[in-house]
Amino acid sequence: MRPSWDEYFMEIVDLVKERSTCLRRKVGALIVKDRNILTTGYNGSPRNCAHCVDIGCLRQQLKIPSGERHELCRASHAEQNAIVQAAMHGISIKGSTMYITCQPCSICSKMIINAGIVRLVFKGEYPDSLSIQLLQEAGIELIHFDKK
Repeated sequence: MRPSWDEYFMEIVDLVKERSTCLRRKVGALIVKDRNILTTGYNGSPRNCAHCVDIGCLRQQLKIPSGERHELCRASHAEQNAIVQAAMHGISIKGSTMYITCQPCSICSKMIINAGIVRLVFKGEYPDSLSIQLLQEAGIELIHFDKK
């Protein structure tokens, strides 16, 4: 059976996450507008910096729980990287949809809101209730993807 557009893009974002260099959680993000892929992103260290898969995870060493102390991490989140890619290449993402393999954190949610993304399709949960609250308050259409 032919996949819906959401199923199609969620399959692609599952492949994008495989580029992640995070030892704790692989996340992929995809920004789409008018059924065209604009940018992709996955979580990993900044350009020209060592990756956690090569030098170890600071968050694991410090025993930091998931969803806390985001500043103590070498990696940028997948959502951040997808938004930054658009900015680097002069691509407007206003009015777009973002597909993510995991619920965004509150930091990424604020970036999603301010970037003008209007629809968010995501799988999974993330221990950050402020994230969903901010997205709902901003009027972002939220689709918790559950492939049947």
